[in-house]
Amino acid sequence: MIVLETKNLTKQFGGLTAVNAVSMTLYKGDVMGLIGPNGAGKTTFINAITGLNPPTSGDVIFFGENTTGLPPEKMCRKGISRTFQIPSPFPKMSAIESVMTATVFGNPPGTIKDPVAHSRKMLEFVEFPMSEDVISEQLNTVQLKRLDLARALASNPKVLFMDEMASGLSEGELLDIMKIIRKITGQGISILMVEHIMQLIMAVCNRLLCIQFGTKIAEGPKDEVANDPKVTKAYLGSNTDEKNKAEELVAEDN
Repeated sequence: MIVLETKNLTKQFGGLTAVNAVSMTLYKGDVMGLIGPNGAGKTTFINAITGLNPPTSGDVIFFGENTTGLPPEKMCRKGISRTFQIPSPFPKMSAIESVMTATVFGNPPGTIKDPVAHSRKMLEFVEFPMSEDVISEQLNTVQLKRLDLARALASNPKVLFMDEMASGLSEGELLDIMKIIRKITGQGISILMVEHIMQLIMAVCNRLLCIQFGTKIAEGPKDEVANDPKVTKAYLGSNTDEKNKAEELVAEDN
């Protein structure tokens, strides 16, 4: 079942084309890795889908509905949520209050009967390592990423975008994130994840989308895309270090 597709999605900033006619398909149950070199347009592509920076042209189709250009709050209530590369919490709010904000404003009115209990459940789901009463500005990067993920899940998304969730994590923390990603997909949520850490990409994704200079150069099953000469040249490099690390990480996780 197709849950999300883009058709010739394009985003221009003045004379710069940051995303150039990218078409892709996300299926129910997918964990799709969005890969490409720095500056390839990955986050811009997500921003165009979610309405943060609406596309210049092209279409976004979500569960058969054309949602092109809808603002982020409407996209969220329709079932698309996201984390950010750099988490931006409400600094003076507690962790539970931050998640409650997403619970209350990210869901259609009246759908969550007990926002506190729902928010607490989200913190538990992502295995938030601190007290729910901790003030957000006191958290480190890893803790903020868990909080950001709990907020994203609080709106009960059908599709979750994860933007470099694993950056700055140790190998042990990567294993923890892998487990949480599998828990998320177990809830029936499809994932599109931007990630540079190929160990994680190869371990959890079933499909990959690679873009370079804003243009799609490959889409398909992960092994097929990872071994595509165009992708290797653009992104993975000629050595096999990352693939070896990926295999080691999968083995350790199993």
